[in-house]
Amino acid sequence: MKWIEFSIHTAQEAVEPISNILHEAGASGVVIEDSNDVDKKWDGAEDEIFDLSKEDYPEEGVIVKSYFPDNDLLTKTIKDIKTSIAHLRLHHIDLGNNNVTLKEIQEEDWAHAWKQYYKPVRITDSLTISPTWENYTPETTQEQVIELDPGMAFGTGTHPSTVLSLQALEQEMVGQEQVIDVGTGSGVLAIGAAKLNAASVLALDLDQKAVDVARQNVLENNTENKITVRQNNLLDQESHQADIIVANILAEIIIRVTPSAYQSLKPGGLFITSGIISNKKDEVKEALIYENFVIKDTMEMEDWVAFVAQK
Repeated sequence: MKWIEFSIHTAQEAVEPISNILHEAGASGVVIEDSNDVDKKWDGAEDEIFDLSKEDYPEEGVIVKSYFPDNDLLTKTIKDIKTSIAHLRLHHIDLGNNNVTLKEIQEEDWAHAWKQYYKPVRITDSLTISPTWENYTPETTQEQVIELDPGMAFGTGTHPSTVLSLQALEQEMVGQEQVIDVGTGSGVLAIGAAKLNAASVLALDLDQKAVDVARQNVLENNTENKITVRQNNLLDQESHQADIIVANILAEIIIRVTPSAYQSLKPGGLFITSGIISNKKDEVKEALIYENFVIKDTMEMEDWVAFVAQK
């Protein structure tokens, strides 16, 4: 079977919304080639980062690649994707070069080529993300491994916004918390919370594909006894009361869900928000304060920001 590689050279800010558009269009796999990844380091994890070749990455910006079957629907699918990406400008999202290229790929080439980009990476003091096909052995008894398969199209879990979310969870959790993960995607944050000894985790996503992927990853990590994955639009109609709500989503969506998050938290509970590009930082902060949250911590990595807000 032949596949078409849809490749777009864009800006860091646009990676997650474009990835969402590609997922919704039925992409079978997404690869993110970020120029920042070549020299990226995480504190205390330098020895865990694998070597990357600069030849495989753009000089600046990010290249997002996705894969679609070469069939009669392809022309319309590509047209719809381009239209949806162009509409991101209405939300003041920088699209960078916004240069799209298409390339024919044989299935056997696509199925293995992207694996070169994905190796075990230590994300926090106690959490390492590893692909399912790697035989990674934890270096200490305190190290927890989150196993993910990015071939299921939801990324490797090493994007700065995900790293900030996991670091915030590790920093704030003491154990036995009830956690809600809003917009769970691959389920990586829900799994991280479970491995940090949460009592229970409710993982929510509107996209049925994300729900299916998250459930598979939950099973892969033997965390099904703690995590419930459910299709839901943000926190709509959700009566669950949590100690911690984590949301790694677009800034505009965080602002929209903030009132519901406040109502869904126990007194003193924490709202961890990430996926916030730097130029949206003040807008999100104002929305949190407006809903009577107290900003407990502000965390930053590259051009991304996360808040830990307390009810």
